[in-house]
Amino acid sequence: MDKTDMNKIDYNLPTSLVQLISSEQAYHYGIVPVDAKNGSLTFRSDSPSQTLKQELQVVLGKQIELLPESPENIQQYLATNFRKQTGNTKEALHYTADFLERLLLTAKNIGSSDIHFEPYEHRCRVRYRLDGKLKEQFSIALNEYPVIVNKLKIKAGLDISEKRLPQDGRITVKTHADEFDIRVSSLPTLHGEKMVLRILSKDADHIQLDDLGFTEAELKTYTESIKKPNGIVLISGPTGSGKTTTLYATLKLLNDDKTNIVTIEDPIEYTLEGVNQVQLKENIGLDFASTLRTFLRQDPDVIMVGEIRDVNTANMAIRAALTGHMVLSTVHTNSAWATVSRLIDMGIPAFLIASTLNVSVAQRLVRKLCNACKEEKPVDKDVFPQNFVIPPALKSHFVAVGCNSCHHTGYQGRKAIYEIIPITKTLIGHIKHNDLEIDAYLNEHGIATLKTNAIDLVSQGISSVEEVYALLID
Repeated sequence: MDKTDMNKIDYNLPTSLVQLISSEQAYHYGIVPVDAKNGSLTFRSDSPSQTLKQELQVVLGKQIELLPESPENIQQYLATNFRKQTGNTKEALHYTADFLERLLLTAKNIGSSDIHFEPYEHRCRVRYRLDGKLKEQFSIALNEYPVIVNKLKIKAGLDISEKRLPQDGRITVKTHADEFDIRVSSLPTLHGEKMVLRILSKDADHIQLDDLGFTEAELKTYTESIKKPNGIVLISGPTGSGKTTTLYATLKLLNDDKTNIVTIEDPIEYTLEGVNQVQLKENIGLDFASTLRTFLRQDPDVIMVGEIRDVNTANMAIRAALTGHMVLSTVHTNSAWATVSRLIDMGIPAFLIASTLNVSVAQRLVRKLCNACKEEKPVDKDVFPQNFVIPPALKSHFVAVGCNSCHHTGYQGRKAIYEIIPITKTLIGHIKHNDLEIDAYLNEHGIATLKTNAIDLVSQGISSVEEVYALLID
């Protein structure tokens, strides 16, 4: 088969076939599922033999048929449809034969951040979020789905009789090789309860500020701001932009024997030795604002609030900063400077914001192009947003292609980009006078915006225009 014919093959397999075997089995035996009917399974293999057939019949408990296929095609099928697992997967896979627990462990081992169980009229699909994008992994028959929902609810301590209201819970999964928590959220929908599971890693050892994506100048600015004895540090961005990871890396830097650090979080995503962490429980009145009020009687040096959601939390954070504490928190805004507007809209007086805010940070996570397959293209203005001014120095850019190394997505891993605005005397004046137009100030002081850092990634060949497109729109 020549390359022209190979390029015409659709290597994407239906979910019903992919879920017949695990990723470990697919890679170990070098097989790709083709069909399943009448109690038999058909696979493609680059080395079909009677021995392989007999072993698969024992392992899978079905009659097996093997079809010959080229090694090149087998590798492309595998890379497109099966994620290789990381870590000590053997112990994880042998932990239980239960489908649900195998599904949870597989998601953790391949680096998924969330699992979505979504019921529809004729089936339920299961999708994993990998590198920020959702990908369907399993399909479940509707008559089997309620059993899985009930198992999840029981493990998470939820009420299995309550199907009309949303519920939240938590599961701790323990194996010989690993231990991690899962946050469970249920939502009643037209065809049943949708369940979303957020996988929380307990291991914070790998989180370092130096490794997150700050430029040298940005890291210096940020570390100077967080080493002040009091004030507020705010990190903004949408869900899944890495805000919490930046906060934990900051806490690790500030954590020592001479400092009392307390946090209120929802959920607690990492555990840090030496940090007093509190889990939010709004159903019993343990919310951000009330816990912050209690924190002030706990002689803290540093306070971390998971999110500033309302005016009461914002007021308590301001009060804590005014009384000599360092406060770290997050807020949902589109840019670093928009955080100021958000606080003013909440009803916080501008002069209080000006006197307490040390630094405002915005961040995003951007997928990195796969170095093994990215292709360089001359700059074409049609691939950029209509009003975006292409820098004169940008003559070419790289596009995603897809290969075995990146599971044919064109991307491998993600990188954080930042917009960091330290609150100087000049900006204090802007805030007090409610003058929130500071583009000229940012340009004059060489402060890189999210848009600037995004186009820098494109010019360096680290990411694509397609990936950062939303950040380039005015």
